[in-house]
Amino acid sequence: MPEPHLHTARSNAFAERWIRTARAECTDRLLITGERHLRTVLTRYAEHYNAGRAHRSLDLRAPDDDPNVILLPAATVRRRQILGGLLNEYHTMPPRLPYPPQEKPSSAA
Repeated sequence: MPEPHLHTARSNAFAERWIRTARAECTDRLLITGERHLRTVLTRYAEHYNAGRAHRSLDLRAPDDDPNVILLPAATVRRRQILGGLLNEYHTMPPRLPYPPQEKPSSAA
C-alpha cells in the first residue's frame, strides 16, 4: 500500500487553492443543509469566482473578463449581493445624465 504523503504531492495546486478560497469565502460561513443546497451554493460561488470576483494575479479582473477591454472609471458603482449578502460583486455603470436628452425639433413641417 502506498504511503499517504505520496498522494498529496501529486495533488493539483490550483484545485487545492480554489477549494481553500471557496471554503474561506463561502462554505465556512454558511450552514449547509444538504447535498442539493451545497451544489446550489457551490454553483453560484463558481459563477461569482469566474465572472465577478477580482483576482490579484489577473490585475483585479475576473477570469471570464475580456482581456482586450480596457476598463474606464465610471461615475456609478452598483453592488450586487450574492448568496444572501455573503458575497458582494461591484459593477460599474455608465454615468447618468442629470436630465433626459431633449428631442431636436424636426425641420419637416
